[in-house]
Amino acid sequence: MKINLVRKKKENNKRVEEVRFNCENNRLFNFCENAGKNNFKAKPFLKWVGGKKQIVPQIKQYIPKDYYRYYEPFVGGGALFFDLEPKKAYINDINKILVSAYRNIKNHPYEIIEKLENLQKIFFEKNNEERKTYFYKLRDTFNNTEYDSFLKTSYIIFLNKTCFNGMYRENSKGKFNVPFGRYKNPKILDEKNILAVSKILQNVTITDDSFEKAVEDAKRGDFIYFDPPYHPLSITSNFTSYSNGGFTEEDQMRLRDVFIDLDKRSCFVMLSNSDTKFIREIYKEFTQKTISAARSINCKATGRGKINELLIMNY
Repeated sequence: MKINLVRKKKENNKRVEEVRFNCENNRLFNFCENAGKNNFKAKPFLKWVGGKKQIVPQIKQYIPKDYYRYYEPFVGGGALFFDLEPKKAYINDINKILVSAYRNIKNHPYEIIEKLENLQKIFFEKNNEERKTYFYKLRDTFNNTEYDSFLKTSYIIFLNKTCFNGMYRENSKGKFNVPFGRYKNPKILDEKNILAVSKILQNVTITDDSFEKAVEDAKRGDFIYFDPPYHPLSITSNFTSYSNGGFTEEDQMRLRDVFIDLDKRSCFVMLSNSDTKFIREIYKEFTQKTISAARSINCKATGRGKINELLIMNY
């Protein structure tokens, strides 16, 4: 009798999940219909170190007109991906929390919206000191929540909108450690954008593999855009730890080798990196273009401003 009750409970839970899934899909379908009429375009849902939002127009000048599939092995905030809206795409990042956020927005947008709505309401009801305390409480909760939980995705969006400079940084233990940022009225919940992001992600393959594995199936005519952690302009500017593993010159060389291999496969390959002697040298056989970018995430205001970057292409 007990076994039958347990089985019945599992079956009921399964039916509830199926109803919820179908309900979310229908709501998302209705949004997609309206978004198409209103021409609403998705944008990055997180501010990410090295984000390309400001220089997408410059990058697009060099993107091939026709390509088959789109690959972005270091997707980060995904500014170029969202702007291009490729029909067939594979996005990847080594940061499992970030990748989980993409997957959760793809599959559970309304649950995330509901949680963010509640977090935003509580935050706005507090004064500045209470907000600061609330932020650190949620930061601790975030660091102790399973990485694949939709709650963790809700927390990372909240923290990203309310932390200092909107940056993501982990300590040596892999814990998010950015301090509180004093914003008067941060836009914590952007419901339209979360739904637009979910819509675009429906036909996208999302992985958290190494950059080598992320492109192992790329073939002739595919377009691959690499946006790795940049080679440092100087010893003191070495901010490459998007996750706690870092990105060394040996990693840059491994990436160069993958670039060469993709070139041999007749793929279209583009890579962004800092304009340093080392990067220019290891990609000397390929086309190099200099573009101007704004460096906006820095602990010191004097470290922000315009800086040259390289776009490297095999075409």
